[in-house]
Parts: sequence; structure tokens; C-alpha cells
Amino acid sequence: MANLVYKRVSTDQQSTARQNLVLDEAGIEDPVLFEEDPGTSGRLHPLQRPKFRELLTCARPGDTVHLSEMFRLLQGTGRILDVLDVLHHDQVALRIHDGAFSAMDLTARHPRTGEPLSTVKFMVQTLAAAGELQRDLQRELTYDGLRGEESGQTAVVGGSPCGQ
Repeated sequence: MANLVYKRVSTDQQSTARQNLVLDEAGIEDPVLFEEDPGTSGRLHPLQRPKFRELLTCARPGDTVHLSEMFRLLQGTGRILDVLDVLHHDQVALRIHDGAFSAMDLTARHPRTGEPLSTVKFMVQTLAAAGELQRDLQRELTYDGLRGEESGQTAVVGGSPCGQ
């Protein structure tokens, strides 16, 4: 059984340092790394991303996909459920090592129907919606900060601009 590790950053100015830290702390044995080129769009469906598709091609029943956090792979509730369905069909486990999804068994299925448990589906949708809200707010704040720099205004974080 292989341990397949997936990493992605949103821009070429970012690094995978935080992901590396979380995954190193997880103590994953013999990891097989799949890392998207920097800047691979988060808007692109995960099933269309080159390295994630390669990971799925290599995955065998009983393997585990490891992510530092869910949002390195997925943005949006529909996409999460799409990927979970593919992993379930291929009998591949998913292990999230940090964040809201780290304490959940996202692969839990109803014993008779094989469908995702209603409670798991609800929690995935709720946490994904909260994550989308967080990302949207961060994007707005980043845009406002950049706009403030262009106009010559100084952003103040956590106190007065005089350092008092």
C-alpha cells in the first residue's frame, strides 16, 4: 500500500514549506510525491490537474492520498464530493493532516447503500462553504491592501502606525 502525497501552491511566489512541515510531522512512510507546477490554478477541477491525474493513475486499492490540508486540493463542495467519489470507487483512502477536515473520516459510507454518510456529506459541505468564505474574505482584504498601497495609504495592522 502506497502513501501518495499531493502538494500545490496557488502562485509561483508561494512555497510548499508549510505543507512540507505538516506532512513531515505526520511521519508518512515512504511517501510518493505528486507536486503541481507552481501557480496551477485552484479554479481548475482537481480531476483535471496534471499531477493529481497522475496520482490517480498510479493509485491502487488500499493506497492512501495524503494532503496537508483539504484546500490544497479542493475548493468548492461539488469538487470535494466528486473527488471523494473517485477515491471511493478506486478504494483509495484520503488522509488530511491539518485543518477542519483532519479529524473526519471522509470516506465513511452507508453499509447498505454505499453512499456517503449523510452526516459526512453535511459536514463536508458546511466546512467547504466556511473555507470558501474565508478565502473570499482573504482575497478582498488582499485586494483592499494592494489598492491602499497604490494610493499611498499605509495599512495598519494591530496598532498605531507609530508603533505605540
